[in-house]
Amino acid sequence: MTQTITKGYKVLLAEANAAIRTLTVAEAQALHGREDVLFVDLRDPREREREGRIPGAFSCTRGMLEFWIDPESPYAKPEFQQDRTFVFFCAGGWRSALAAKTAQDMGLKPVAHIEGGYGAWKKAGGPVTEGAPAKA
Repeated sequence: MTQTITKGYKVLLAEANAAIRTLTVAEAQALHGREDVLFVDLRDPREREREGRIPGAFSCTRGMLEFWIDPESPYAKPEFQQDRTFVFFCAGGWRSALAAKTAQDMGLKPVAHIEGGYGAWKKAGGPVTEGAPAKA
């Protein structure tokens, strides 16, 4: 039996983008390095190794986000229990839009995401730390 998807990724992204704050790269760069702002890198370890990192960003793979945010979870991380602005990013801005919406729905605030993600950040000349070579 073929599955019928009733709400595809385009609708999910449109809903997320309508509900969250989206930062341009320039706006995100203006926030980078502030103590009251935490950049959250949702990319998986292989992406970070291959493409590099935004200095000071906290790494949280998308699959663990809800568990790391919730203080009642056995996996809760103290980084998400602080009074800060959370700026999510991924490679191109899709996962981060969905993650920011989820985090906001959970009660985390304020949250935002970077339009175009890490790719746009790097292309615009934002500071990056090169990744380590991928392991065999």
